[in-house]
Amino acid sequence: VKAVEYFIKGKFDDLGLADHKEFIHFGLTSQDINNTAIPLQLKHAIEEEFLPLINQITDTLMGLAEDWKDIPMLAKTHGQPASPTLLGKEILVFHERLTQQINMLDGVRYSAKFGGATGNMNAHHIAYPEMNWIKFANNFVDNTLGLRRSYPTTQIEHYDDMAALFDNLKRINTILIDFSRDVWQYISMGYFKQKIVKGEVGSSAMPHKVNPIDFENAEGNLGIANANYDFLSGKLPISRLQRDLTDSTVLRNVGVPISHSFIALKSLEKGIGKLELNQHAIEYDLDQNWAVVSEAIQTILRREAYPAPYEALKALTRGNQEITHQVIKDFVDTLDVSTELKKQLKSITPFNYTGINPLG
Repeated sequence: VKAVEYFIKGKFDDLGLADHKEFIHFGLTSQDINNTAIPLQLKHAIEEEFLPLINQITDTLMGLAEDWKDIPMLAKTHGQPASPTLLGKEILVFHERLTQQINMLDGVRYSAKFGGATGNMNAHHIAYPEMNWIKFANNFVDNTLGLRRSYPTTQIEHYDDMAALFDNLKRINTILIDFSRDVWQYISMGYFKQKIVKGEVGSSAMPHKVNPIDFENAEGNLGIANANYDFLSGKLPISRLQRDLTDSTVLRNVGVPISHSFIALKSLEKGIGKLELNQHAIEYDLDQNWAVVSEAIQTILRREAYPAPYEALKALTRGNQEITHQVIKDFVDTLDVSTELKKQLKSITPFNYTGINPLG
């Protein structure tokens, strides 16, 4: 900071403004510069670079959710076949989670410290006691810089709002890690294929493979970003007495996790753009898992006050036999219920037992 002060003073000399050069850095400490410059950099990075890209990705997810809103898919809970869901709804879940966290970014303030060596504007006040320095400082930080002035402070910014920003970004990254792993799993299960990109190597050793590298790269970058965000949000708000220097070297690294996050978003953008739906694999999986309709059948039987319906379906579906469409039909025929109810039970399939569609 002192070097920059001397540089500007030299420019004042060149411009014939030497009489005014001692008002450069007047009454300030280096943190009045650092604690305004860095929040400005963060504000620009988030508003001008990060948000447009993450919003573009959430818009893409919304488009995919709409495109796939009527595609039934076998759900997996605890890694096991579970009540069917809709592919579009599962994509919508991530859109909703991301949107909530992105909206919370609007409430995070970009705060700055501006108040002299120990935050009290001692030097300013002793030189010009008649000046309303609090009003001056508030106007400069809030209106000229477009930040929010923290007051009162020690020699440095509290960093509480900066920590809130990093925690918010960390939550966004955590959601994206969850998304990356899910898509990776869907690719592994064959639910998605990946578009072939001419000239791109799918695997360095096995010619037949197209590895899901974009989602793997995203996951890795999101993880290292979060490790940095976690450290920054836990360290920066802590400073001994009126100031120690530990924040100075740490602040030099705030761009690192943001850069990793940005790289991850670009990887996700690329990876999502290469996805192709393999509906045949999804339908095959559903057709191989007729046991999942047992929940629907036993629930309707509960409604009808049928004796021990859960136990009856449990005995059927946990046996050694393969549960097929025919097995389900045969079981329904053994039930002591009306013909109309049997017809309703037989109409339930893994393809239509998907619940309420949030996409309409």
